[in-house]
Amino acid sequence: MKKLMMVTAALAFFSSYAQNQKENTAVKQKTTLKNETKMNKKILIIVSNANAIGPNNRRTGIFLPEVAHPYAEFDQANYQIDFAGLTGDTPYLDALNLANDPQNLAFLTGKGWESMQKAVKLSDVDVSQYDAIFVPGGLAPMVDMPENALLKKVIKETYERNAVVGAVCHGPVSLLNVKLSDGSYLVNGKNITSFTDEEEKGYAIADVPFLLESALTKQGAKFHAAAIWSAHSIADGNLVTGQNPASAKGVAEKMISILESAKK
Repeated sequence: MKKLMMVTAALAFFSSYAQNQKENTAVKQKTTLKNETKMNKKILIIVSNANAIGPNNRRTGIFLPEVAHPYAEFDQANYQIDFAGLTGDTPYLDALNLANDPQNLAFLTGKGWESMQKAVKLSDVDVSQYDAIFVPGGLAPMVDMPENALLKKVIKETYERNAVVGAVCHGPVSLLNVKLSDGSYLVNGKNITSFTDEEEKGYAIADVPFLLESALTKQGAKFHAAAIWSAHSIADGNLVTGQNPASAKGVAEKMISILESAKK
């Protein structure tokens, strides 16, 4: 009987020990997941709220692949992706005719477009909490981003704290008129690209208020143009720009490369 009691006690002890070990392992796993979540980079995609441009009120918005392709890259890198607009209203999308592209379709039917529709007002966002900001193009940014004071402040502060600033196609219009703390234009002396004057002449010359390449060059940018409509993106320090829709993926890849290098 005594022997049986000892065996029973031993079994109870080892059962309790095993349960404690299991619970400790579970706690460690949860802690690891929390730490990994904290380490994930945070990307803020800043979008225009315009839906028309020019004397003929050409319908516009954010060009679908210029947001969908970078979104796919950031998502694959397991980054937190949030959206902010200048007004807080639901942004508009352009180029829905390209929805058959796999990444465009995934954006439209997955969490991307759902999240973009809930874009918060930029003034309500603590942008200092983000590791990078990204501005997609489309003609829409040419309407409400050239002079927006808050946007200029956000880009200046993001750039000066050495977080990553990215933009593609007409998105680099957001970089215009951004002045750094020393009074110089952000783009002055920087290697930059955007939708080119040559591309614009075959696309929306009658609708845009100015030519973006010329405007960036006027503020001192070292502008680099590749063949029209070809994939072309440039990183200069923590500033990344792309020429056209085909360049959106490359911009995101370069931004991710910079962000991952900062982890090491």
